Amino acid sequence: MRRSSFRRAGVASVAIAAAVALAGCGSSSKKSSSTTTSSGGGTVNISVTSFTSDFSAMAGLKSLAAKGKGKVAVLLPDTQSSQRYVQYDAPFLARAFQAVGLSPSDYQIQNAQGSPSTMSTQADAAITNGASVLLVDPLDSGSGAAIEKNAAAKGVKTIDYDRLTLNGSSSYYVSFDNVRVGKLIGQGFVDCVTAWNVQKPQVLIMNGDPTDNNASLFSQGYHSVLDPKFADGSYTKVAEPAGTWDNQKALTIFQQQYQAHNNINAVVAPNDGVGNAVISGLKTLSIPAKKVPVTGQDATTQGLQNILANYQCMTVYKPIYVEAQAAVALAMYLRAGATPPSGLVNGSSDAKTKQVPSALLVPISVNASNMNSTVVKDQFVKPADLCTGALASACTAAGIQP
Repeated sequence: MRRSSFRRAGVASVAIAAAVALAGCGSSSKKSSSTTTSSGGGTVNISVTSFTSDFSAMAGLKSLAAKGKGKVAVLLPDTQSSQRYVQYDAPFLARAFQAVGLSPSDYQIQNAQGSPSTMSTQADAAITNGASVLLVDPLDSGSGAAIEKNAAAKGVKTIDYDRLTLNGSSSYYVSFDNVRVGKLIGQGFVDCVTAWNVQKPQVLIMNGDPTDNNASLFSQGYHSVLDPKFADGSYTKVAEPAGTWDNQKALTIFQQQYQAHNNINAVVAPNDGVGNAVISGLKTLSIPAKKVPVTGQDATTQGLQNILANYQCMTVYKPIYVEAQAAVALAMYLRAGATPPSGLVNGSSDAKTKQVPSALLVPISVNASNMNSTVVKDQFVKPADLCTGALASACTAAGIQP
């Protein structure tokens, strides 16, 4: 779900053209597409379709930001599950804060490095230092809910960022439609099985960490596509072991599963990191390219290179600059005690104890055929980084100019 040259680039039209009126993550309801709201000192027009890679929409929130009180603290989870948090989220969030007129002393962006206790300590310190809003991307719902409960007791508002906190108390949730992400993975897998002419698919399903609600939503999405295939016998599900976001553990799980089931000839992977772990295992087994379809998510450079090399079928691109701006926009409304427009809060998500008003964004399926018109056009990845060595000819075939 993770960069600097990209920030000034033009936006691929597919990245934002359809970013409204989506079903939510889990249960959701749709709201009016109106994008106008009054914030006391003028009218602000902003919605989930407003955010472009030049961050120009954020300037419209400067007067709102000037009225707000307190600091905003962002709590990111780790660097293990995906490279996105360092490469994309942190710099894009910082740019969004600066674009609305905040100085570095008005916000902080921290990473818990995989430790729930560290995130809790960071949250406590942020509140002590004057935070009035926390953006929380929890490692798990239990620790996230505890952070939000403590924040609420101290009069601090919270926004769930990227991952929904089940049983939490956040005011808003910002994310890509994660069930839709899973459906894109499932459909990409089906398309690749056909394109690669995989006979009698024997499918291994690798899930993300079960403590991450997003992993459950991804699974819900790809199971909705694949379960009918299992039911009618066209595909066979060989195994579905306990999930993880730890790539080294994912490699071990794949190796164990392949040793037990060497008939596996297709693998559903929930992100590029897990997918690359599987592909590493396949290469160790001397299984050539375009034999065992593997899926992914996050449009990492490694994942995109695996697609060009015909080891990975597809990835899901999530324009994180959109997510970062939507999150900062909502934080500015909360910080100023204002109500965000319905165009920005375009759905709701089921956190078990309540429906959380949500900004739901559109993910994009990427393969070799549209890589140039999506992630490359957005400068999410540089051709010079992507088209290295033997991949130069594959880039040329995909219309990508190094």
